[in-house]
Amino acid sequence: MVFYFTSNAAPAAYTIYMGKDKYENEDLIKYGWPEDVWFHVDKLSSAHVYLRLHKGQTMDDIPKEVLSDCAHLVKANSIQGCKLSSVSVVYTPWSNLRKTPDMDVGQIGFHRHKDVRSVTVERRPSEQLRRLERTRVERFPDLAAERECRDREERGRRRQQLQELRREQREEQRRKREMDELRSYSSLMKTENMSSNQDGNDSDDFM
Repeated sequence: MVFYFTSNAAPAAYTIYMGKDKYENEDLIKYGWPEDVWFHVDKLSSAHVYLRLHKGQTMDDIPKEVLSDCAHLVKANSIQGCKLSSVSVVYTPWSNLRKTPDMDVGQIGFHRHKDVRSVTVERRPSEQLRRLERTRVERFPDLAAERECRDREERGRRRQQLQELRREQREEQRRKREMDELRSYSSLMKTENMSSNQDGNDSDDFM
């Protein structure tokens, strides 16, 4: 089971999701999307929370209100962290997660530690969590199929972009040929390259 939440804290809504337990977390790690950002309480057990960015966005584009939603959701779903007044939450792109065969279920590492960021979460009124909880939807998704569908659409989009680029290149080449032909024609039409019918032999004397 996967829990989905909607963050409406920013003008554009964002989808946040997390697995029910560490076994669901394994599938989320395996079938995450390149647009996903992973959140976890630092040095403590907690849920794995994912934020799905909009197309073209990076971690730098996450609105601070949405970042706060994700961090507080992680803290609330940590058995130890939810009891503390302050915790540190780490987050990084899904693509930076590293899973090796020797790791336990739910355990994760990173490819590049420089791409891991952190935010401090203080105890706050629960209205923020209640707002998120009201949007919660429980689903049993086929994560592998959803990822394949996403990748198929992405491949189609890239093919379309490539085809459009090639069309633009052909059009540019056509315009260039036309300009070259026009310049060549203009050069031929210059006075110095034209022969005159006034060669000095004209006469009105026909006799």
